[in-house]
Amino acid sequence: MSGHRAQPADHPRTGVVVITRNRRTSLLRTLDLLAGLPERPPVAVVDNGSTDGTAEAVRAEHPGVQLLTPGRNLAAAGRTYGAAALGTPYIAFSDDDSWWEPGALDRAADVFDAHPRLGLLSAATLVGRDAGPDPLNEVLRGSPLGQEPDLPGRSVLGFLACAAVVRRAAFLEAGGFHPLLGVGGEEQLLAIDLEACGWGVAYCPDIVARHDPEGEPRPGRVARMRRNTLLTAWLRRPLRQALAQSARLALDSRMDPQARSALAEAARLLPAALARRDRVPARVERRIRLLEASP
Repeated sequence: MSGHRAQPADHPRTGVVVITRNRRTSLLRTLDLLAGLPERPPVAVVDNGSTDGTAEAVRAEHPGVQLLTPGRNLAAAGRTYGAAALGTPYIAFSDDDSWWEPGALDRAADVFDAHPRLGLLSAATLVGRDAGPDPLNEVLRGSPLGQEPDLPGRSVLGFLACAAVVRRAAFLEAGGFHPLLGVGGEEQLLAIDLEACGWGVAYCPDIVARHDPEGEPRPGRVARMRRNTLLTAWLRRPLRQALAQSARLALDSRMDPQARSALAEAARLLPAALARRDRVPARVERRIRLLEASP
């Protein structure tokens, strides 16, 4: 998209929320890169209970950043906390190892301005120092949900949180990232909740985020993702689908320690999920099943 409207310094359209925990060095690099963007976005950092001097370093090296210290680990729900604190109409998310390409935030704001039903925009992600495409890009590009006439790209019910921009009002209306799920596969539930509220979720590959993870994924991520897939079913889907997913995970757990860990964690959190259970409309469930049936 060319000829985009630049973000005025006194009335910025897009802010950035960064969640972090005990990743001071990586976070400071991300903040340096965000500070160098031509859009000069306002940035809020939510420190999820770091013990490595993260808060002190942010205050010293980036005094213009809005530092939020909730006093405990909010995990992915820290993004909701940060979005509530920023006043911009659109919110981009970064992790402490990700940032945005120059001009991407202005282009994202233009897309939101032009598409009033758009609630969340999923950007393309380039990974590592060589900026190779994240495999998720092709998955989103091939979404079987197609493109609706009032949205800027193919509809999706999944995305990468550190490559997403939301309409703040839509995000908060949908409840943000669910506090029960933590980090790891938390995105699907938000996409489902936005759709249930009538907002669109679309993949826009012309808008680009960068992700440069350091080292291996944190331990237990695979188990958390499988746990959260099951909890999402119990939170939002018909009983039959929730039971079927539970049975599949139970079968896998006989041989797979990650599945066993996921099942145990899901069982521990199930009472809380049932207390918050709120089935999505049939039209959203049909879209979930269409995705599940696609190769």
